[in-house]
Amino acid sequence: MSEDILINFTPQETRVAVMYQGVAQELHIERNASRGLVGNVYVGRVVRILPGMQSAFIDVGLERTAFLHVADIWESRRTDEAPRPIERILFEGQSIVVQVIKDPIGTKGARLSTQVSVAGRMLVYLPQEKHIGISQRIGNEAEREALREKLSRLVPADEEGGFIVRTMAEGATDEGLTNDIEYLRKIWHDIRVQAKTAAPPALLYQELSLGQRVLRDFVNPDTASIVIDSRENFQKLTAFA
Repeated sequence: MSEDILINFTPQETRVAVMYQGVAQELHIERNASRGLVGNVYVGRVVRILPGMQSAFIDVGLERTAFLHVADIWESRRTDEAPRPIERILFEGQSIVVQVIKDPIGTKGARLSTQVSVAGRMLVYLPQEKHIGISQRIGNEAEREALREKLSRLVPADEEGGFIVRTMAEGATDEGLTNDIEYLRKIWHDIRVQAKTAAPPALLYQELSLGQRVLRDFVNPDTASIVIDSRENFQKLTAFA
């Protein structure tokens, strides 16, 4: 049964309706004012180190400086050696690539991590960790092993990172997984290229908007049409697609 997707853009919010035979089956709304920062990747500058708290304040271009704890510095826990204190890992004025893992709240700035992860339709990419994990929501052990074997076979030999398989990957084809792998590797490549030239603070990658998530997660072989009422966003989504 074919489906149609309608996307309505206003200055305040984006609305998406998934239609089956002219009847709305799903409705999704994203308000621009409440769109979070979690998942965004920045190149920031270390502005202050607090040895007593084993943390640092990072300027990533937001209203308040963001917070980075030593436990969220990936380099400090990727070896078997005893963890180094934060003052021996970072220095004031240093440029650093970070990802928001918790939105600002009240007077507190965003919480950061140096371990980056990027979500695709079926996979989550972990560019700094060579590991293949399977979502706990996939309970069938045979399906878990089949997905692990399939992904291990499809990941390029030169890949230094790892992946987590999302629940949407159940029953995925080789082509679908390969497309996701290529998409995620391209995003990480673009992030790294920008990080080399961008002057901190700068946004390197923004978590996808609702319109982009629709293309990534909803569109399937049964989708007959996608109708958009904004020429500007039509052009943006066409480029993304």
